[in-house]
Amino acid sequence: ALTTAPRPFLTAAWRHLILANYAVDPALLAPHLPPGLELDLFEGEPHVSLVAFDFRDTRVLGIPWPGHRDFPEINLRFYVRDGDQRGVVFVREYVPKPAIALIARWLYNEPYRAVPMRSEVRRGPDEISVEHWLKVGGQESRIRVVASPSLRTPPEDGEAHFFKEHSWGHGTSRKGTRLTYEVAHPVWATHEVRKVEMDWDWARIYGEEWAHLADEEPRSVFLASGSEVAVSPNHGFATVMSRFAPSAPGALARHRADHYIRGAARGPWRLPVPFSLSMS
Repeated sequence: ALTTAPRPFLTAAWRHLILANYAVDPALLAPHLPPGLELDLFEGEPHVSLVAFDFRDTRVLGIPWPGHRDFPEINLRFYVRDGDQRGVVFVREYVPKPAIALIARWLYNEPYRAVPMRSEVRRGPDEISVEHWLKVGGQESRIRVVASPSLRTPPEDGEAHFFKEHSWGHGTSRKGTRLTYEVAHPVWATHEVRKVEMDWDWARIYGEEWAHLADEEPRSVFLASGSEVAVSPNHGFATVMSRFAPSAPGALARHRADHYIRGAARGPWRLPVPFSLSMS
């Protein structure tokens, strides 16, 4: 099993993950840092990663959501610690499906936004090419990586491992308390990156405070193979999960999740009645 949690909220396969990594000023991350956490430094500096990948076979409480199982995501994240426990916090997450963004904001208060997006993976005998596009404010941005088709598992004390391997995600509730969830997956192998192409409008996508990254080269870029993943609520989600199944597992939980999800997918983008949400 990927996780020891009794019932993961979300399962999927994450495939072909591009990670472009940048050292940044800690002041840039301070507004996004949940309470009780500190920045996790690599070689003495905090970093952000632009991460682009594909969701495959996505299920919420075991339910395959028609039309919302396979889609790309692009996020900007940074690295944090709670003692010895390492995790990530997201600055912004983009997906092409409005219902997915809405559900994520309801349940996790995660900074999701839905925009036009697409991705493409091409495999040849000598290389693999992974490319992502998204359009924000009428302007399209893209990132493309060309890599060796072969895979290797980087050492645990190396840079690739630092950026790609984390078991915990953190956020901040609407009440200002910390939310924590487990992200379980096996260690990912990586392809050797040979070429990187980026045309990325940092200011338009993330705000003017990020504009300077358009003039900087990433310190490193990795392409991870990905795997099946399981996302399970941990700290601060008891009230949220009780909305799906206060006491009954199994069919009742799936029925309630399906009700909320299908209501969101139908739109317009409002809470399906009778849904009320409070986060601890």
